[in-house]
Amino acid sequence: MDIDLFSILAAAAGGFFGAAIGALQAFIFTGVMVLVGLVSLIADPSSPILGSVAFGPAFGPHISFAGGVAAAAYAARKHDLQGKDIVTPLAKFAQPDVLLVGALFGVFGYFLQKLVALIPWFGANTDSVAVTVLVSALVARIVFGRKGVFARNSSGASGWAAYSPSDEGRWIEGQERFVPNTVLGVFVGGLGAFVAITIAQSLPAIAGSAATFMFAVSAVSLIFLTIGIPVPVTHHITLPAGVAAVTFLPIVGGQAWAAMLIGIAAGVLGAWIAEVFARLWLAHGDTHIDPPAAAIWPVTTLVLGAAALFPAVS
Repeated sequence: MDIDLFSILAAAAGGFFGAAIGALQAFIFTGVMVLVGLVSLIADPSSPILGSVAFGPAFGPHISFAGGVAAAAYAARKHDLQGKDIVTPLAKFAQPDVLLVGALFGVFGYFLQKLVALIPWFGANTDSVAVTVLVSALVARIVFGRKGVFARNSSGASGWAAYSPSDEGRWIEGQERFVPNTVLGVFVGGLGAFVAITIAQSLPAIAGSAATFMFAVSAVSLIFLTIGIPVPVTHHITLPAGVAAVTFLPIVGGQAWAAMLIGIAAGVLGAWIAEVFARLWLAHGDTHIDPPAAAIWPVTTLVLGAAALFPAVS
């Protein structure tokens, strides 16, 4: 396990920063830094910016975003703030303990991601950052929340209906119905797959990072959400779609259309799974448990596991 004091200190700073500016803003900066990292890879394939800065201890979602999420959950105990609020910059409270919770969870995320990556087979065949974002949020819910992990709506219904979105709690209204969400998954997944395939074919030296371009665009697009424009949340669609398309491209003999269709299937699956977990964990809970992270890691694991069953076609 490659751990050093330099990175631990950076993780504390990254978690603190995510809490100070708000978790969602921190994630938007992740997207910006991913774009910067991809450009740097084009200039120099050995550039460390994508891995060490964008997805590392400075702006990695498992550190900065997760730190902001945990700090918001903690702040709800002390201030007039909803624990699910990942937009409000927590520096506004001028309470160092709130921001220090962000720093603490930043360090926790740093170590946890390293441990997840060490799990035999699973660590190499999943998105360890997404797993860490999810586990960190679950820990924050257990420690700071009051409603438990699986919070129900107030309808008194049983079964799946007890988790249905309502005016009292939902994730993204435009994505909660099956048909619109599926259509979003098809076309946004197709876009993510197309861009990833195009980059992989045009720039083979950075093919392994090609899937992150549309992930970054999806992340940056959330800046509109912070100012009240109801753009869809799509990074749980574009990232799995890109990963699937690039992973299966050599398996289907370089046939871009076939890889794109596989990417679309992964994008749709990401859209579905995110909404399921939005209902189970987020809609009626009192802290934020991220539906996109809950969708990204299982779809990635399914894609990489399935790809291992097929030989590449020359």
